[in-house]
Amino acid sequence: MPARAVEPVANLWFTWRYVENNLGDITTALSQHVTLTVQAVVLALVVALPLAVLAHRRPRLAGPVLGASGVLYTVPALALFAMIYPLLWDPRTTVLIGLVMYALLVLVRNVLVGLQGVDRGVVDAARGTGIGPTRLLLTVELPLAIPSIFAGLRLATVSTVALVTIGIIVGYGGLGQLLYRGFNSQYRAEIATATVLTLLVALVADLLLMALGRALTPWARGGR
Repeated sequence: MPARAVEPVANLWFTWRYVENNLGDITTALSQHVTLTVQAVVLALVVALPLAVLAHRRPRLAGPVLGASGVLYTVPALALFAMIYPLLWDPRTTVLIGLVMYALLVLVRNVLVGLQGVDRGVVDAARGTGIGPTRLLLTVELPLAIPSIFAGLRLATVSTVALVTIGIIVGYGGLGQLLYRGFNSQYRAEIATATVLTLLVALVADLLLMALGRALTPWARGGR
C-alpha cells in the first residue's frame, strides 16, 4: 500500500473522522494483515505437522527438530526480515517466510506434546485391531492431540498478528504501515486506530480458534 498524506483532522488519539477520511487505506492494511496472518499460520502448520510426527515416531530426532526451530525463533524479527529480503527482493514473500519460521517452534512443540500425551493404552488397543501406522495417526493420535494442537495454533496466531506489523521494515506490514506512518507524522489517531485494530484481529482470531477447538473436541467439554 503506497504511503500518502493523511487528510488532516484534529490530532486526537481517537477520532471517527480519521476513519471516515481514510477508510480505503485502513481497509487495505487490515485485509493485508489478516491475509498474511492466515497464510503464515496455515503454512507453518503444514510444515510443523510432519516434523512433529517425525519427532514422535523417531524420538532421537525430537531434540534436533525442536532445537532447529528454537534457533529460528530466537533471531530478532528485524534482523530476520532484513536478512531474508536481499535474497528475494520481494517484500510480501520475505514477511511470509519470516512469519512461518517464527510460528514453527510453537506449533511443532505443541503438536509433539499432544501426540506424546495420547494414552498409550488407547494406541495399543487400536494397534490390536490391526490398524496401520497411518490410519492410527489420522484416526486416533491426531484427534486426541487436538486440544494441544489448538493451544499451539492460538498462541502462534496471536504472536503472528503482532509480528506482521514489523514487516513494514521491508515495506509490507499490514496495519504496521499505518503505525509507521503515524509515528513519522506524530499523528495520534493513525497510531491508535492501527493499534486497536491489531488487538481486535488477535482477539477475534483467538476466539474463533478456541470455538473451533471446542467444536472438534466434544469429549473434552466440561473438564471431562
